[in-house]
Amino acid sequence: MPLLGVNIDHAATLREARKTTYPNVLDLAKLAITSGADQITIHLREDRRHIQDADVWLLKQEISVPLNLEMSLAPDIIDIACQLKPARVTIVPERREELTTEGGLNLTTNSERLAHAIERLQKNKIEISLFIDPEQEQIALAKTFSVPWVELHTGAYAERSVEVPCQEMLSQLKEAAQFALACGFQLAAGHGLNYHNVRHLVEAVPEIQEYNIGHAVMAKSLFVGIEAAVKKMKELVQ
Repeated sequence: MPLLGVNIDHAATLREARKTTYPNVLDLAKLAITSGADQITIHLREDRRHIQDADVWLLKQEISVPLNLEMSLAPDIIDIACQLKPARVTIVPERREELTTEGGLNLTTNSERLAHAIERLQKNKIEISLFIDPEQEQIALAKTFSVPWVELHTGAYAERSVEVPCQEMLSQLKEAAQFALACGFQLAAGHGLNYHNVRHLVEAVPEIQEYNIGHAVMAKSLFVGIEAAVKKMKELVQ
């Protein structure tokens, strides 16, 4: 049965829009957990546009489920991760001008920096996941880094499944998931998933073991509250 990681970045986005102390991301995380979240996911960006350093430390100390820290290969972020020692880090690409993560890591061009970062993180006994596009070439390259997890970028599927699920992208994700499992990876998926498109993915690709979903849950919570929003998403991924 797939696990649900709830990304709470955009609660921090709302807070940072006015530089206030609310909404309290720890309180939100705790409500998400009591409503069924199996882990809390946050992205500490280089530009600190939402989650702040203090949030990272507070959540690591106070939440009762694993913390999944999404991060780039920026040296200062790697330093923080090594000190923090979250349950897992998910290494993602990052550009300052992007609205959100636009694709998976390019494991060909980032190989040297990535290998160095992975070595440091592994020395600190931190579980590592690589956020990659659902392509066999990228999955095969991921295997050379000896990490336990990959997370498949589902953005293309989400963009092409606004009204009906895109069967072409579902097939691509299915093939990628099967190949990832054959390579020995534990498998997560995320990006752009919402209350309409996720159930088709769950049905079509039962190989996926974990979903990380945030923006849709935060948006839904404006209408129904965070508890109901998380509970509904939990039902859909299971």
